[in-house]
Formats: sequence, C-alpha cells, structure tokens
Amino acid sequence: MSVSYSQVTDWVSAFAVAVAENKEYLTELDSAIGDADHGINMNRGMQAVVGKLGASTADDQTDIGALLKTVGMTLVSTVGGAGGPLYGTLFLQMGASAAGKPELSPQDWADALAAGVAGVQKRGKAERGDKTMLDALMPAVDKLQDALASGASFDDAVQASATAAQEGMTATIPLVAHKGRASYLGERSANHQDPGATSSWLLLRAAADTFSGNGAD
Repeated sequence: MSVSYSQVTDWVSAFAVAVAENKEYLTELDSAIGDADHGINMNRGMQAVVGKLGASTADDQTDIGALLKTVGMTLVSTVGGAGGPLYGTLFLQMGASAAGKPELSPQDWADALAAGVAGVQKRGKAERGDKTMLDALMPAVDKLQDALASGASFDDAVQASATAAQEGMTATIPLVAHKGRASYLGERSANHQDPGATSSWLLLRAAADTFSGNGAD
C-alpha cells in the first residue's frame, strides 16, 4: 500500500476545501483568544496553494517532496499571523522528509508527518499542553506511529491519527495558553478551543478521508 503523488495533491486540495468551509468558524474561535483572522488567513493561503497545484504540469508530478515544499513556501508567503510560518514549516519539513519520492509507504507518511510536526515544535518553541496546534498534531503523530508499529492497516492508522487529533483539539478547551497571541490573555484563554488545533484536526481528517478506504493504493 502506498500514497501516490496525485493522492497527496488530493489531500492538500481536500484540506483547502475544509478550510474554506470552516473559515468563519476558525475565525470565530480566533476572535475569542487571538486576532480574529485565522480562518481568513488560512483560506487565503490554501486558495493560493490550490492555484499553484493547478499550474503544475504532468512532468512535475514525480516528486512528492517538491510538491509539499511548494505548499509550504506558498503558505509562508501568503498567510499572515503565526499560521503562515507554522503551517509553512510543517509542509516544508514534510517535503524535506519526502524529497525525491514519487510515492509514500505508510512509514514514509508517518516519517514525513513526524518531521513536519517536529519542525513546528522547533519553530514555535511550544510543547503539548501549551494550547496550540501541537495539541492536535503531536497526539496524531504518536497514534499513527503506534498503530503502524502494532501492525494496523494504513486505513486504520490514518483514521486513528485523525481521531487523536480531534481529541487533542477538544482537550485544548480547558487549557490556559502559554504560547502565541492567546497567552496574553492568561487565565481568560481557558474555556476556548484553540483555532490552530482546530485547523490541524481538519488537516488530519482530510488525510484520513483521502488516504483510507478507496483512497490509497
């Protein structure tokens, strides 16, 4: 079982659709503890990404790493606030992990996602429990790796990863933020779901929907 270049493209496109559909919700979450622009910014960035994907030619479609790096660079250049550098880093580091590969094995996917999340952690200098996107991403990586190591199918592993991201997202509600704009609010940041963790869940859910079932070969 492997994930093809076209399926990675489908995943990125599915994330763009999910962001567009949830842009007002993400901005509403951000209005409570941030700058009220996360959904707007992410939607602008992902629409720019979709434009880049549409401009690629068949000759380009052999290197998943290059594709992911293009996504990352586009997000860095088009998304304002903290989301651009952080999501850009996620995709850039995933791209570095997948460099030169025309398809990804389940372990390749897990390794790329882990590299991306490690990049986000280094860039944002945050830990799990700080009420950031890492609260969704880190459990998702752990669950994915554990599931594959235990012999689970790729379908089951990516679904479990998305579920872990959702649980991590929900777990941000009672937390007090220690990083980012929300940290300025101190105790008032509690009882609000983190918008970055929410968009990260959308990212992992899009992967599960794209790669599981009839998705991956």
